[in-house]
Amino acid sequence: MAREIRTSKSGIVLVNKPVGMSSNKAVNIVKYSLGAKKCGHLGTLDLEGQGLLPVTVNNATKLFDFFLNKDKTYETVFVFGFETDTLDTSGVMTKQKECDIAEEDVKVACKKMIVRYMQMPPQYSAKKVGGKSAYKSARKGEYVELKPKEVEIFSFDLLEKIEKNTFRFLVSCSSGTYIRSLCRDLAELLGTYGSMQCIIRTRCGGFMLKDAYSIERIEKGDFEMISPESVFDYSKLSLSIGQCEKLYNGQKIAIDTEDGLYKLFSGEDFVGVGEVEKKNLTFKLRLF
Repeated sequence: MAREIRTSKSGIVLVNKPVGMSSNKAVNIVKYSLGAKKCGHLGTLDLEGQGLLPVTVNNATKLFDFFLNKDKTYETVFVFGFETDTLDTSGVMTKQKECDIAEEDVKVACKKMIVRYMQMPPQYSAKKVGGKSAYKSARKGEYVELKPKEVEIFSFDLLEKIEKNTFRFLVSCSSGTYIRSLCRDLAELLGTYGSMQCIIRTRCGGFMLKDAYSIERIEKGDFEMISPESVFDYSKLSLSIGQCEKLYNGQKIAIDTEDGLYKLFSGEDFVGVGEVEKKNLTFKLRLF
């Protein structure tokens, strides 16, 4: 007997995460508010970071892989002249150098950073090493052997000089970029040290901070979910329950339509994303 497909109460909630709250706690607040079975997020924000945190609800948690490599935009403040163990101003100072960084020099250095390069993650990061987050080992005073990862900086704009050695930036970058590491690397170009003072994520893929809800509104239930199908700009294909069952079992379906990616529906239910290749349809993403 074919299973009944349900995707109700699944979607994405855009959260404006405050400073001092973990991404997991923000996820749990959404989960409790909705009475959801499961929730996840589309890219963690550090405890001291704030801004956009897209939270996936129920079946939408399966969207993670589709958003894993989405680029992001951050507003951030860097302070030059010292470096800390955490690479932000909340850490313990480890290096210091007297300097007076000129605004024009910062602009020139920013342009040089608009590249693809191998970036070394911070010791205090969520990077998994041996199945354990690097920051947990760092807090115990243990050195973690981290490996650099290729990242790309798409734009790096100086917004303003706040005061001596303190500057505000807007950065668009690939997923997996550490802004604290970017601060360290920019400071090196400037012949000094640097530490990140604050960070706000303003964009994640096609999601924007201006559309996000505060924690207070979410706790009151004053928010809306984005439907999973709305995040995909593909044409629609309507399937029967029987056809969906075949796809679920790993079978291909013969279909007379052009090659490409499609949003798949069974009745009014969005059941996933499929790919047509040589008149055969297979699942790329299953949401049931």
